Amino acid sequence: MRTHVIEHPLVAHKLTALRDEGTDSPTFRRLTEELVTLLAYEATREVRTLPVRITTPVADSDGVKLAAPKPLVVPILRAGLGMLEGMVRLLPTAEVGFLGMIRDEQTLKASTYAERLPDDLSGRQCYLLDPMLATGGTLSAAIRFLVDRGADHITAICLLVAPEGCARLTEELDGLDIPVTIVTAAMDEKLNEKGYIVPGLGDAGDRLYGIAG
Repeated sequence: MRTHVIEHPLVAHKLTALRDEGTDSPTFRRLTEELVTLLAYEATREVRTLPVRITTPVADSDGVKLAAPKPLVVPILRAGLGMLEGMVRLLPTAEVGFLGMIRDEQTLKASTYAERLPDDLSGRQCYLLDPMLATGGTLSAAIRFLVDRGADHITAICLLVAPEGCARLTEELDGLDIPVTIVTAAMDEKLNEKGYIVPGLGDAGDRLYGIAG
């Protein structure tokens, strides 16, 4: 597994505003979309393409187009939905699936409660969207779920990650024979006793939608 922390002034600027407890939900949603688009630019560097010959208004030219099958974007419900618009803005031809996972706040273990995905993901590049990689349980389970369906290349886009979560992913995905990359705006300091990222930005789902859940 590879972790790629994006270092860019605009990424840092938008992340700072997201962290601020005074940022309201409408602004938080807009900033999330903008930040995800910046992260997606880096996350799609290895998206598969095919050569194509086109004609410009001036001359013939060689270019590329996205290869089939189309990339699959998979937000993890519910907070991952807040990242979807920013991702499809950059990759509008991608297909979108959904994966509902919930973390038990006592055991910190993740379980699947809903999914809307193709039964066969053979040969598919998948992009998972999850704002926070905290304990790593949810993302690890989601990656395993996609691999079991046949996905052969997975990139997860996270606003923030914790070192404990990255370490757990590395351990639990050891031996997985496909490339897995985590793309994030920052590697934070640690997890607190409740499993929240420090300094973090709070509960991403609550801050996106303004309600507890």
